[in-house]
Amino acid sequence: KKKLKISGRELASVPEQVFGLDQLQVLEMSPERESCLRYRMELLPPEISRLKNLTCLYVDSNNLKKIPAEIGTLSHLERLTLSNNSLSSLPPEMGALQKLHSLHLANNSLTELPAPLCRLRSLTFLDVSDNKIGTIPSSIRHLEKLETLLLLFNSLESLPEDVCLLRNLHTLWLGNNHLRSLPASFGELVNLDWGYNYCSCNFEGNPLESPPPKVCSRGPEEIRHYFLSFHR
Repeated sequence: KKKLKISGRELASVPEQVFGLDQLQVLEMSPERESCLRYRMELLPPEISRLKNLTCLYVDSNNLKKIPAEIGTLSHLERLTLSNNSLSSLPPEMGALQKLHSLHLANNSLTELPAPLCRLRSLTFLDVSDNKIGTIPSSIRHLEKLETLLLLFNSLESLPEDVCLLRNLHTLWLGNNHLRSLPASFGELVNLDWGYNYCSCNFEGNPLESPPPKVCSRGPEEIRHYFLSFHR
């Protein structure tokens, strides 16, 4: 087997036989998104390290409280989904997942964006919406390939200038935080689809003063012009 899906509302642990499938590439232990179910697994066992050929690991909508350090040994992992769990932290060993390009962490209990994530140079998609994140480390500038960054429903009071160095960003959602201003160089995110797709950049639900609400209401193109002129 190269792909395996394990399902059942009573799923509380990974069956031991799974760890003998050393050719497994895709392991899915998440309910269907439309079902609104939640499985009961609280721990991803360290034996996950035996699945050396995994490229995709889906563990959304469980009750995970901890990710083992052994996750860092899955050197072929490209996609990891951990949304809708009970995670308050991530192991620093995750910084070793240098082939990872898609990471889903929405709706957990994270209070910060762990610095090791900023070593994931292949990351193109990062969703940390609906946590309690209050700050973004300046090291985020190292995510040179990042194209999608979703930060909705957090506790951000400011956005570091380093975010504006992510020149490959196409989508940036910042809605429902506590932002009063955006960095002066914000308009230099040239790959945001400023003029054509409002969904590419979202600020709604923030008490923004810079740019002022009247500018924000005119859409992304006006926001970009505001920052470009301000920066000059």
